[in-house]
Amino acid sequence: MGRLGSAEAVEELRVVDSAFVRSWVEEIARSIEDQRDFLTQLDAAIGDADHGVNMSRGFTAVSMKLTEGAGDGLAPGPLMTLVGSTLVSTVGGASGPLYGTAFRRAGKALDDEADVDAASFGAALRAALEGIQQLGAAAEGDKTMVDALAPAVAAFESSVRRGASFADAASDAREAGEEGMLATVPLQARKGRASYLGPRSVGHQDPGATSTVLILAALERVAKAG
Repeated sequence: MGRLGSAEAVEELRVVDSAFVRSWVEEIARSIEDQRDFLTQLDAAIGDADHGVNMSRGFTAVSMKLTEGAGDGLAPGPLMTLVGSTLVSTVGGASGPLYGTAFRRAGKALDDEADVDAASFGAALRAALEGIQQLGAAAEGDKTMVDALAPAVAAFESSVRRGASFADAASDAREAGEEGMLATVPLQARKGRASYLGPRSVGHQDPGATSTVLILAALERVAKAG
């Protein structure tokens, strides 16, 4: 694992450009579509049974916009902002505002830079998490997407500080996110629709944490392929 400071390490970390973001979003869309029924099954147990359908609708709309050229010429930040705005306008339930806010906050953090290093991308992930927490008023342990995203962001940032490559940092983030997702099973929900079930929410994996891990896994795959 390389150390920060060498020319090779700096070059290795400068991996995020508009093409990368496009590939990531397209990979998310494929993964969400593949797991649409599973996400809906998870949501049927403790929610409104629409998470998979809503997420699929949103990322399908994003893919169509990009295919039609809506994001052509945009830097990574504005491109992610476009993704967020599209999700807000097309995804139903709480997922649209939450994921839309995440992508828009991340896009704003990246500003108009054409090339983004791993540290800056980590800061964008942190901004996404903070946006979700501000909007949903959720913390770790509430049985929400935050239980997957918070440890994932921390793992990504820690890996970058150690001098890891972007791909390794993304892998660490996905692993931490998966652990957080699985940890939602024994929790009693304290936020969202699932909280209405009280003790009956125990024993079920949170669908939002699950879709968050799908997004993190898509990031890992694209980073390793790039």
